[in-house]
Amino acid sequence: MPILGCVIYLITQVYNKRDVNKIQEELTTIINPTKKVRDLERILEFSETFQNRINLADAYLGIKDYNNAIKHYEEAIAKDFHNDKHALFQLIECYYHIEDYDKVVFYAETIKSETDFKGSQAQFFYGMSLAKLGQIDLAETHLRAIDQRYSNYEERLILAQFLLDQNKTSEAKELLDEIYTESQNMTPPNKRKYRSTIRQVEQLLSTT
Repeated sequence: MPILGCVIYLITQVYNKRDVNKIQEELTTIINPTKKVRDLERILEFSETFQNRINLADAYLGIKDYNNAIKHYEEAIAKDFHNDKHALFQLIECYYHIEDYDKVVFYAETIKSETDFKGSQAQFFYGMSLAKLGQIDLAETHLRAIDQRYSNYEERLILAQFLLDQNKTSEAKELLDEIYTESQNMTPPNKRKYRSTIRQVEQLLSTT
């Protein structure tokens, strides 16, 4: 009986409290997104470690403050952690969003041989940056890596538009048809999430 009582207490009190705390943290982040940043700034001031700086940079990226995120990622990798993949992947995203495509290419080319680079968001940003810099053929090679069935709908839509811009109409239409067909089997949450993307796919199909 004492053991059973402990188990019941853990289930009803400890785990539930953890869930409640997690939900409260998520709600606080939504309502006041800068609170997490301020909390992490204080933590970094108290203990200036690599991971604490990365956590702060991630928080800045989370609120789309790309310049401050870049500052902390680059400071984090300036010494002994210059090959940290997480920081490099995040830097690629940040530099893409501030339209510094040369920096995207610079960082991407340091890690493009890594297995987890293949088909990643980082590779997509790399491909888009190459396109912006006029390296169209190389850009297409990397953008096509994101074309994975039942995923990456927004990126695949961008790839389809890229192919249309290169007058590769039949390939673009085939990709759009695939996305549309997959959308018919989406779960209700995904249908809501990708509603705008699917609408754009339908519009492109109607004019292609």
